[in-house]
Amino acid sequence: MEEQLKELLFNPTVGKIATVVIGVVIIWLVIKMIQKNLITKIKEDNNRYRAKKLGSFIGFFLTIVLITVVYSNKLGGLTVALGVAGAGIAFSLQEVITSFAGWLAIILGGFYKSGDRVQLGGIKGDVMDIGVLRTTLMETGQWVDGDLYNGRIVLIANSYVFKEPVFNYSGDFPFLWDEIKIPIQFGSNYEKTTQILLKVGNEVAGDLSTKSREQWQELKSKYRLEEAQTEPMVSLVANDNWVEYTLRYIVNYKKRRATKTALYTKILTEVDATQGEIKFASATFELVGAPDFKVNVQNKA
Repeated sequence: MEEQLKELLFNPTVGKIATVVIGVVIIWLVIKMIQKNLITKIKEDNNRYRAKKLGSFIGFFLTIVLITVVYSNKLGGLTVALGVAGAGIAFSLQEVITSFAGWLAIILGGFYKSGDRVQLGGIKGDVMDIGVLRTTLMETGQWVDGDLYNGRIVLIANSYVFKEPVFNYSGDFPFLWDEIKIPIQFGSNYEKTTQILLKVGNEVAGDLSTKSREQWQELKSKYRLEEAQTEPMVSLVANDNWVEYTLRYIVNYKKRRATKTALYTKILTEVDATQGEIKFASATFELVGAPDFKVNVQNKA
């Protein structure tokens, strides 16, 4: 019994396994201590999240390095076996491998980052976490109007970055162009209507013109883009029922609904103050009476 115990204790394979286990435990204990005592003290959310992710990545990297060093003399003999098994694993884990490749593309290609608002796999929301296989979103929209959270957390495979378009609402240009349409009755003061809409647009969304202009210039320096107007603008078109004004403005991607509310409130107030000089239009229906009929009655009696 003692001889078997000695053989087991001095067995090289057992020693290497013990070394790996002890080394992995030490590595992750150190990583967890650093995350608990240092990273949690970082106040800024994005920096704390990135530091936590970096710590986990370092832990995985050191674990792989440890295993490679401990079994370095055995790797040559494992090459053939790993090559044969690799084909079967690659076939059975296609989605997992594609998701891992998608993770690399997201991290290295800058498709999106934590905190961005994206539409991925038909789901729109804010990126909560980017995992090795899945991206976690806090969903917006669906049964909730506007760009507000609905409370549903969605996990989407990273492989979708290769299958469908990725819409990023807050990447290099964290602004959106939005529009509201105002129907005005024929015979209103058209010039004054334009002035009111421009005035309200500049009061509510005009402060973003300078910021968005600077961002747009930076975007133009990186990509081939044409010049774009970031100041509020008004256009109109006449149809069969009314004159339709369109106010186009730029807005922060998180404040579309609040900005529309502020715009409509001010526009309603300004139009009411004109005392009938400008009138909103609505759909009207004209009921036409039946035409008169003349009936000749002949008495043949």
